[in-house]
Amino acid sequence: MSTLTRARCRLQAHPTALDAALAAGVLICMVAGSFVDPHGPDGVRWGLRTPDPLSLVLMTLGAAALVFRRRAPRTVLALAGALSVAESATGDPRAPVAMCAVIALYTVASTTDRPTTWRIGLLTMTVLTGAAMVAGPLPWYAQENLAIFAWTGIGATAGDAVRSRRAFVQAIRERAEKAERTREEEARRRVAEERLRIARDLHDVVAHHIALVNVQAGVAAHVMDKRPDQAKEALAHVREASRSALGELRATVGLLRQSGDPEAPTEPAPGLGRLDELAGTFRSAGLRVEVARTDEGTALPAAVDLAAYRIIQEALTNVQKHAGTEARAEVSVVRVGPHIEVTVLDDGTGEDREHAPGGGHGLLGMRERVTALRGTLTTGPRYGGGFRVHAILPVKTRASAAQDNTP
Repeated sequence: MSTLTRARCRLQAHPTALDAALAAGVLICMVAGSFVDPHGPDGVRWGLRTPDPLSLVLMTLGAAALVFRRRAPRTVLALAGALSVAESATGDPRAPVAMCAVIALYTVASTTDRPTTWRIGLLTMTVLTGAAMVAGPLPWYAQENLAIFAWTGIGATAGDAVRSRRAFVQAIRERAEKAERTREEEARRRVAEERLRIARDLHDVVAHHIALVNVQAGVAAHVMDKRPDQAKEALAHVREASRSALGELRATVGLLRQSGDPEAPTEPAPGLGRLDELAGTFRSAGLRVEVARTDEGTALPAAVDLAAYRIIQEALTNVQKHAGTEARAEVSVVRVGPHIEVTVLDDGTGEDREHAPGGGHGLLGMRERVTALRGTLTTGPRYGGGFRVHAILPVKTRASAAQDNTP
Protein backbone atom coordinates (compact mmCIF):
# COMPACT_ATOMS: atom_id res chain seq x y z
CA MET A 1 0.00 0.00 0.00
CA SER A 2 1.44 3.37 -1.03
CA THR A 3 1.93 6.32 1.30
CA LEU A 4 -0.82 8.27 -0.49
CA THR A 5 -3.28 5.41 -0.08
CA ARG A 6 -2.49 5.03 3.61
CA ALA A 7 -2.95 8.76 4.15
CA ARG A 8 -6.29 8.65 2.33
CA CYS A 9 -7.47 5.76 4.49
CA ARG A 10 -6.52 7.65 7.66
CA LEU A 11 -8.39 10.74 6.51
CA GLN A 12 -11.48 8.70 5.62
CA ALA A 13 -11.36 7.15 9.07
CA HIS A 14 -11.36 10.65 10.62
CA PRO A 15 -13.81 12.76 8.58
CA THR A 16 -13.71 15.69 11.02
CA ALA A 17 -9.95 16.00 10.56
CA LEU A 18 -10.45 15.91 6.79
CA ASP A 19 -13.06 18.68 6.98
CA ALA A 20 -10.77 20.76 9.21
CA ALA A 21 -7.96 20.42 6.67
CA LEU A 22 -10.37 21.39 3.90
CA ALA A 23 -11.53 24.43 5.88
CA ALA A 24 -7.93 25.51 6.44
CA GLY A 25 -7.19 25.19 2.72
CA VAL A 26 -10.30 27.17 1.79
CA LEU A 27 -9.38 29.91 4.28
CA ILE A 28 -5.88 30.18 2.80
CA CYS A 29 -7.33 30.44 -0.72
CA MET A 30 -9.85 33.10 0.31
CA VAL A 31 -7.25 35.18 2.16
CA ALA A 32 -4.84 34.92 -0.76
CA GLY A 33 -7.59 35.94 -3.15
CA SER A 34 -8.57 38.91 -1.02
CA PHE A 35 -5.16 40.51 -1.59
CA VAL A 36 -5.63 40.53 -5.36
CA ASP A 37 -7.37 43.48 -7.02
CA PRO A 38 -8.20 42.84 -10.68
CA HIS A 39 -9.51 46.38 -11.16
CA GLY A 40 -6.68 48.92 -11.08
CA PRO A 41 -7.02 52.68 -11.72
CA ASP A 42 -5.65 52.35 -15.25
CA GLY A 43 -7.94 49.55 -16.41
CA VAL A 44 -7.92 45.84 -15.89
CA ARG A 45 -4.66 44.84 -14.31
CA TRP A 46 -3.54 42.81 -11.33
CA GLY A 47 -2.47 44.65 -8.22
CA LEU A 48 -2.28 44.19 -4.45
CA ARG A 49 -4.66 45.65 -1.91
CA THR A 50 -5.30 45.36 1.81
CA PRO A 51 -8.48 43.39 2.62
CA ASP A 52 -11.07 44.88 4.90
CA PRO A 53 -10.96 43.53 8.51
CA LEU A 54 -14.67 42.67 8.31
CA SER A 55 -13.98 40.59 5.23
CA LEU A 56 -11.29 38.68 7.09
CA VAL A 57 -13.76 37.99 9.91
CA LEU A 58 -16.40 36.78 7.45
CA MET A 59 -13.89 34.53 5.69
CA THR A 60 -12.76 33.03 9.00
CA LEU A 61 -16.35 32.34 10.10
CA GLY A 62 -17.22 30.80 6.74
CA ALA A 63 -14.17 28.52 6.80
CA ALA A 64 -14.87 27.50 10.41
CA ALA A 65 -18.43 26.52 9.47
CA LEU A 66 -17.08 24.05 6.88
CA VAL A 67 -15.66 21.89 9.68
CA PHE A 68 -19.26 20.83 10.47
CA ARG A 69 -20.44 20.38 6.87
CA ARG A 70 -20.98 16.60 7.21
CA ARG A 71 -22.92 16.82 10.47
CA ALA A 72 -25.32 19.62 9.45
CA PRO A 73 -24.90 20.34 5.72
CA ARG A 74 -27.99 22.52 5.33
CA THR A 75 -27.22 24.59 8.42
CA VAL A 76 -23.68 25.15 7.20
CA LEU A 77 -25.02 26.15 3.76
CA ALA A 78 -27.42 28.64 5.33
CA LEU A 79 -24.64 30.15 7.46
CA ALA A 80 -22.16 30.31 4.57
CA GLY A 81 -24.82 31.88 2.34
CA ALA A 82 -25.64 34.51 4.96
CA LEU A 83 -21.95 35.35 5.36
CA SER A 84 -21.58 35.63 1.57
CA VAL A 85 -24.59 37.97 1.36
CA ALA A 86 -23.19 40.07 4.21
CA GLU A 87 -19.82 40.21 2.50
CA SER A 88 -21.45 41.27 -0.79
CA ALA A 89 -23.28 44.11 0.94
CA THR A 90 -20.43 45.39 3.12
CA GLY A 91 -17.16 44.49 1.42
CA ASP A 92 -15.56 47.04 -0.91
CA PRO A 93 -14.16 45.48 -2.97
CA ARG A 94 -15.59 42.06 -2.08
CA ALA A 95 -13.58 39.13 -0.70
CA PRO A 96 -14.29 35.60 -2.07
CA VAL A 97 -16.45 34.41 0.85
CA ALA A 98 -18.84 32.79 -1.65
CA MET A 99 -16.32 29.91 -1.94
CA CYS A 100 -17.60 28.61 1.42
CA ALA A 101 -21.17 28.65 0.15
CA VAL A 102 -20.17 26.73 -3.01
CA ILE A 103 -18.51 23.97 -0.98
CA ALA A 104 -21.46 23.81 1.42
CA LEU A 105 -23.84 23.55 -1.54
CA TYR A 106 -21.74 20.70 -2.96
CA THR A 107 -22.02 18.88 0.38
CA VAL A 108 -25.81 19.28 0.47
CA ALA A 109 -26.15 18.05 -3.13
CA SER A 110 -23.98 15.00 -2.45
CA THR A 111 -26.06 13.94 0.55
CA THR A 112 -29.63 14.48 -0.63
CA ASP A 113 -31.87 13.57 -3.54
CA ARG A 114 -31.96 15.28 -6.92
CA PRO A 115 -35.23 17.26 -6.53
CA THR A 116 -33.99 18.71 -3.23
CA THR A 117 -30.67 19.56 -4.88
CA TRP A 118 -32.52 21.45 -7.64
CA ARG A 119 -34.58 23.43 -5.17
CA ILE A 120 -31.73 24.31 -2.81
CA GLY A 121 -29.31 24.93 -5.67
CA LEU A 122 -31.64 27.34 -7.49
CA LEU A 123 -32.40 29.16 -4.23
CA THR A 124 -28.70 29.52 -3.39
CA MET A 125 -27.78 30.69 -6.89
CA THR A 126 -30.61 33.23 -6.93
CA VAL A 127 -29.90 34.66 -3.46
CA LEU A 128 -26.12 34.91 -3.80
CA THR A 129 -26.11 36.22 -7.37
CA GLY A 130 -28.98 38.63 -6.69
CA ALA A 131 -27.29 39.98 -3.57
CA ALA A 132 -24.05 40.51 -5.47
CA MET A 133 -25.80 42.26 -8.37
CA VAL A 134 -28.11 44.43 -6.26
CA ALA A 135 -26.08 45.22 -3.12
CA GLY A 136 -22.53 44.98 -4.45
CA PRO A 137 -20.38 47.95 -5.49
CA LEU A 138 -19.71 46.55 -8.97
CA PRO A 139 -22.09 46.76 -11.95
CA TRP A 140 -24.64 43.95 -12.07
CA TYR A 141 -23.06 42.56 -15.21
CA ALA A 142 -19.56 42.35 -13.70
CA GLN A 143 -17.74 39.09 -14.24
CA GLU A 144 -17.45 38.52 -10.48
CA ASN A 145 -21.26 38.43 -10.22
CA LEU A 146 -21.52 35.99 -13.12
CA ALA A 147 -18.76 33.91 -11.54
CA ILE A 148 -20.86 33.47 -8.39
CA PHE A 149 -23.74 32.20 -10.54
CA ALA A 150 -21.44 29.79 -12.40
CA TRP A 151 -19.63 28.44 -9.35
CA THR A 152 -22.79 27.77 -7.37
CA GLY A 153 -24.19 25.87 -10.36
CA ILE A 154 -20.96 23.86 -10.64
CA GLY A 155 -21.06 23.04 -6.91
CA ALA A 156 -24.62 21.73 -7.10
CA THR A 157 -23.93 19.73 -10.28
CA ALA A 158 -20.73 18.19 -8.92
CA GLY A 159 -22.44 17.19 -5.66
CA ASP A 160 -25.32 15.55 -7.54
CA ALA A 161 -22.86 13.66 -9.76
CA VAL A 162 -20.99 12.36 -6.72
CA ARG A 163 -24.24 11.29 -5.08
CA SER A 164 -25.31 9.46 -8.25
CA ARG A 165 -21.98 7.66 -8.46
CA ARG A 166 -22.16 6.60 -4.81
CA ALA A 167 -25.68 5.28 -5.33
CA PHE A 168 -24.54 3.39 -8.44
CA VAL A 169 -21.57 1.84 -6.64
CA GLN A 170 -23.76 0.93 -3.67
CA ALA A 171 -26.33 -0.70 -5.97
CA ILE A 172 -23.59 -2.75 -7.64
CA ARG A 173 -22.22 -3.79 -4.25
CA GLU A 174 -25.67 -4.81 -3.00
CA ARG A 175 -26.32 -6.74 -6.21
CA ALA A 176 -23.01 -8.55 -5.83
CA GLU A 177 -23.74 -9.38 -2.18
CA LYS A 178 -27.22 -10.58 -3.08
CA ALA A 179 -25.83 -12.73 -5.89
CA GLU A 180 -23.28 -14.19 -3.48
CA ARG A 181 -26.01 -14.97 -0.94
CA THR A 182 -28.13 -16.51 -3.68
CA ARG A 183 -25.24 -18.70 -4.82
CA GLU A 184 -24.61 -19.86 -1.26
CA GLU A 185 -28.30 -20.60 -0.69
CA GLU A 186 -28.51 -22.44 -4.01
CA ALA A 187 -25.43 -24.48 -3.10
CA ARG A 188 -26.92 -25.38 0.28
CA ARG A 189 -30.22 -26.31 -1.36
CA ARG A 190 -28.50 -28.54 -3.90
CA VAL A 191 -26.47 -30.24 -1.17
CA ALA A 192 -29.64 -30.89 0.84
CA GLU A 193 -31.44 -32.29 -2.22
CA GLU A 194 -28.49 -34.53 -3.03
CA ARG A 195 -28.37 -35.82 0.53
CA LEU A 196 -32.08 -36.64 0.39
CA ARG A 197 -31.68 -38.36 -2.97
CA ILE A 198 -28.78 -40.49 -1.76
CA ALA A 199 -30.68 -41.33 1.43
CA ARG A 200 -33.69 -42.45 -0.63
CA ASP A 201 -31.52 -44.58 -2.90
CA LEU A 202 -29.74 -46.20 0.03
CA HIS A 203 -33.04 -46.91 1.76
CA ASP A 204 -34.57 -48.43 -1.35
CA VAL A 205 -31.55 -50.62 -2.09
CA VAL A 206 -30.99 -51.81 1.47
CA ALA A 207 -34.66 -52.37 2.33
CA HIS A 208 -35.35 -54.32 -0.86
CA HIS A 209 -32.35 -56.61 -0.88
CA ILE A 210 -32.17 -57.17 2.88
CA ALA A 211 -35.84 -58.17 2.85
CA LEU A 212 -35.11 -60.73 0.14
CA VAL A 213 -32.05 -61.98 1.97
CA ASN A 214 -34.07 -62.33 5.17
CA VAL A 215 -36.83 -64.32 3.46
CA GLN A 216 -34.46 -66.63 1.60
CA ALA A 217 -32.31 -67.16 4.67
CA GLY A 218 -35.44 -68.13 6.62
CA VAL A 219 -36.42 -70.59 3.90
CA ALA A 220 -32.93 -72.08 3.88
CA ALA A 221 -32.92 -72.51 7.65
CA HIS A 222 -36.36 -74.12 7.57
CA VAL A 223 -35.60 -76.75 4.91
CA MET A 224 -31.89 -77.28 5.59
CA ASP A 225 -32.30 -80.72 7.16
CA LYS A 226 -35.20 -82.14 5.17
CA ARG A 227 -34.68 -80.63 1.70
CA PRO A 228 -31.05 -79.63 1.23
CA ASP A 229 -31.53 -79.01 -2.50
CA GLN A 230 -34.17 -76.37 -1.83
CA ALA A 231 -31.97 -74.87 0.92
CA LYS A 232 -29.10 -74.70 -1.53
CA GLU A 233 -31.33 -72.88 -4.01
CA ALA A 234 -32.45 -70.43 -1.33
CA LEU A 235 -28.84 -69.73 -0.35
CA ALA A 236 -28.03 -69.10 -4.01
CA HIS A 237 -30.81 -66.48 -4.05
CA VAL A 238 -29.32 -64.98 -0.88
CA ARG A 239 -25.95 -64.79 -2.58
CA GLU A 240 -27.43 -63.20 -5.70
CA ALA A 241 -29.44 -60.66 -3.71
CA SER A 242 -26.43 -59.69 -1.62
CA ARG A 243 -24.29 -59.34 -4.74
CA SER A 244 -26.94 -57.11 -6.34
CA ALA A 245 -27.20 -55.05 -3.15
CA LEU A 246 -23.45 -54.58 -3.02
CA GLY A 247 -23.42 -53.49 -6.67
CA GLU A 248 -26.13 -50.90 -6.20
CA LEU A 249 -24.58 -49.66 -2.96
CA ARG A 250 -21.25 -49.31 -4.71
CA ALA A 251 -22.87 -47.30 -7.51
CA THR A 252 -24.77 -45.08 -5.07
CA VAL A 253 -21.88 -44.45 -2.69
CA GLY A 254 -19.63 -43.90 -5.69
CA LEU A 255 -21.52 -40.67 -6.31
CA LEU A 256 -19.80 -39.32 -3.21
CA ARG A 257 -16.36 -39.76 -4.73
CA GLN A 258 -14.30 -36.79 -5.82
CA SER A 259 -13.82 -36.22 -9.53
CA GLY A 260 -10.22 -37.46 -9.40
CA ASP A 261 -10.92 -40.66 -7.47
CA PRO A 262 -10.32 -43.93 -9.32
CA GLU A 263 -12.91 -46.55 -10.16
CA ALA A 264 -15.83 -44.17 -10.57
CA PRO A 265 -19.05 -46.15 -11.13
CA THR A 266 -20.08 -46.53 -14.74
CA GLU A 267 -23.15 -48.76 -14.31
CA PRO A 268 -26.35 -46.97 -15.40
CA ALA A 269 -29.10 -46.39 -12.89
CA PRO A 270 -31.87 -49.02 -12.88
CA GLY A 271 -35.12 -48.34 -14.69
CA LEU A 272 -38.29 -49.98 -15.95
CA GLY A 273 -36.20 -51.94 -18.42
CA ARG A 274 -35.22 -54.12 -15.44
CA LEU A 275 -38.78 -54.51 -14.15
CA ASP A 276 -39.01 -58.18 -15.12
CA GLU A 277 -35.72 -58.86 -13.36
CA LEU A 278 -37.01 -57.05 -10.27
CA ALA A 279 -40.25 -59.04 -10.27
CA GLY A 280 -38.23 -62.25 -10.67
CA THR A 281 -36.26 -61.56 -7.50
CA PHE A 282 -39.51 -61.29 -5.53
CA ARG A 283 -40.95 -64.39 -7.14
CA SER A 284 -37.85 -66.31 -6.14
CA ALA A 285 -38.49 -65.13 -2.57
CA GLY A 286 -41.98 -66.63 -2.65
CA LEU A 287 -44.07 -63.56 -3.47
CA ARG A 288 -46.58 -63.96 -6.27
CA VAL A 289 -46.12 -60.98 -8.58
CA GLU A 290 -48.00 -60.22 -11.78
CA VAL A 291 -46.79 -57.48 -14.14
CA ALA A 292 -48.88 -55.72 -16.78
CA ARG A 293 -47.43 -53.03 -19.03
CA THR A 294 -48.83 -50.86 -21.82
CA ASP A 295 -45.94 -48.43 -22.05
CA GLU A 296 -43.92 -50.14 -24.75
CA GLY A 297 -42.02 -47.70 -26.91
CA THR A 298 -42.15 -44.89 -24.35
CA ALA A 299 -38.76 -43.29 -23.80
CA LEU A 300 -38.65 -41.89 -20.29
CA PRO A 301 -36.20 -39.36 -18.87
CA ALA A 302 -33.63 -40.97 -16.60
CA ALA A 303 -35.11 -39.36 -13.49
CA VAL A 304 -38.64 -40.57 -14.25
CA ASP A 305 -37.40 -44.06 -15.20
CA LEU A 306 -35.46 -44.38 -11.95
CA ALA A 307 -38.33 -43.01 -9.84
CA ALA A 308 -40.83 -45.48 -11.35
CA TYR A 309 -38.45 -48.37 -10.72
CA ARG A 310 -37.78 -47.33 -7.12
CA ILE A 311 -41.49 -46.86 -6.39
CA ILE A 312 -42.27 -50.38 -7.60
CA GLN A 313 -39.27 -51.77 -5.74
CA GLU A 314 -40.25 -50.14 -2.45
CA ALA A 315 -43.92 -51.07 -2.80
CA LEU A 316 -43.08 -54.75 -3.48
CA THR A 317 -40.61 -54.74 -0.60
CA ASN A 318 -43.37 -53.52 1.71
CA VAL A 319 -45.68 -56.23 0.41
CA GLN A 320 -42.98 -58.83 1.04
CA LYS A 321 -42.37 -57.58 4.57
CA HIS A 322 -45.82 -56.72 5.82
CA ALA A 323 -48.62 -58.20 3.70
CA GLY A 324 -48.38 -61.79 4.86
CA THR A 325 -47.13 -65.04 3.37
CA GLU A 326 -50.15 -65.60 1.12
CA ALA A 327 -50.20 -62.11 -0.37
CA ARG A 328 -50.29 -61.54 -4.10
CA ALA A 329 -49.06 -58.36 -5.78
CA GLU A 330 -50.07 -56.78 -9.08
CA VAL A 331 -47.87 -54.24 -10.86
CA SER A 332 -49.12 -52.14 -13.77
CA VAL A 333 -47.32 -49.51 -15.83
CA VAL A 334 -49.63 -47.58 -18.14
CA ARG A 335 -49.01 -44.65 -20.50
CA VAL A 336 -51.89 -42.14 -20.21
CA GLY A 337 -51.38 -39.07 -22.38
CA PRO A 338 -48.44 -37.00 -21.16
CA HIS A 339 -48.10 -39.11 -18.02
CA ILE A 340 -47.12 -42.61 -17.02
CA GLU A 341 -49.06 -44.26 -14.20
CA VAL A 342 -47.47 -46.82 -11.92
CA THR A 343 -49.74 -48.90 -9.68
CA VAL A 344 -48.87 -51.62 -7.17
CA LEU A 345 -51.73 -53.53 -5.53
CA ASP A 346 -51.71 -56.34 -3.01
CA ASP A 347 -54.37 -58.38 -1.28
CA GLY A 348 -52.42 -59.00 1.89
CA THR A 349 -54.07 -59.37 5.26
CA GLY A 350 -50.96 -58.88 7.41
CA GLU A 351 -51.57 -56.93 10.60
CA ASP A 352 -48.11 -55.29 10.73
CA ARG A 353 -48.57 -52.74 7.95
CA GLU A 354 -45.72 -50.24 8.43
CA HIS A 355 -46.30 -48.93 4.97
CA ALA A 356 -49.66 -47.52 5.98
CA PRO A 357 -49.80 -43.70 5.82
CA GLY A 358 -47.39 -42.14 8.25
CA GLY A 359 -45.27 -45.26 8.86
CA GLY A 360 -41.64 -45.84 7.95
CA HIS A 361 -39.37 -44.09 5.48
CA GLY A 362 -40.53 -45.96 2.37
CA LEU A 363 -43.59 -43.87 1.66
CA LEU A 364 -41.68 -40.70 2.50
CA GLY A 365 -39.02 -41.60 -0.05
CA MET A 366 -41.67 -42.35 -2.68
CA ARG A 367 -43.42 -39.06 -2.06
CA GLU A 368 -40.18 -37.08 -2.27
CA ARG A 369 -39.28 -38.71 -5.57
CA VAL A 370 -42.70 -38.03 -7.08
CA THR A 371 -42.85 -34.46 -5.76
CA ALA A 372 -39.41 -33.69 -7.20
CA LEU A 373 -40.74 -34.66 -10.65
CA ARG A 374 -43.98 -32.67 -10.18
CA GLY A 375 -46.07 -35.83 -10.12
CA THR A 376 -48.70 -37.14 -7.70
CA LEU A 377 -48.67 -40.12 -5.33
CA THR A 378 -51.68 -41.79 -3.72
CA THR A 379 -51.30 -44.52 -1.11
CA GLY A 380 -53.69 -46.22 1.25
CA PRO A 381 -55.51 -49.42 2.18
CA ARG A 382 -57.89 -51.01 -0.33
CA TYR A 383 -61.52 -51.73 0.33
CA GLY A 384 -61.76 -55.37 1.40
CA GLY A 385 -58.10 -55.68 2.37
CA GLY A 386 -54.73 -55.03 0.93
CA PHE A 387 -52.88 -51.88 0.01
CA ARG A 388 -52.57 -49.64 -3.05
CA VAL A 389 -49.73 -47.45 -4.27
CA HIS A 390 -50.50 -45.26 -7.29
CA ALA A 391 -48.04 -42.79 -8.82
CA ILE A 392 -48.57 -40.45 -11.78
CA LEU A 393 -45.31 -39.23 -13.31
CA PRO A 394 -44.77 -36.87 -16.27
CA VAL A 395 -43.30 -38.47 -19.35
CA LYS A 396 -41.29 -35.29 -19.99
CA THR A 397 -39.67 -33.34 -17.20
CA ARG A 398 -38.86 -29.63 -17.48
CA ALA A 399 -35.20 -30.41 -18.15
CA SER A 400 -35.95 -32.86 -20.96
CA ALA A 401 -38.53 -30.50 -22.49
CA ALA A 402 -35.98 -27.70 -22.50
CA GLN A 403 -33.45 -29.97 -24.25
CA ASP A 404 -36.03 -30.94 -26.88
CA ASN A 405 -36.78 -27.27 -27.61
CA THR A 406 -33.11 -26.37 -27.96
CA PRO A 407 -32.29 -25.86 -31.66
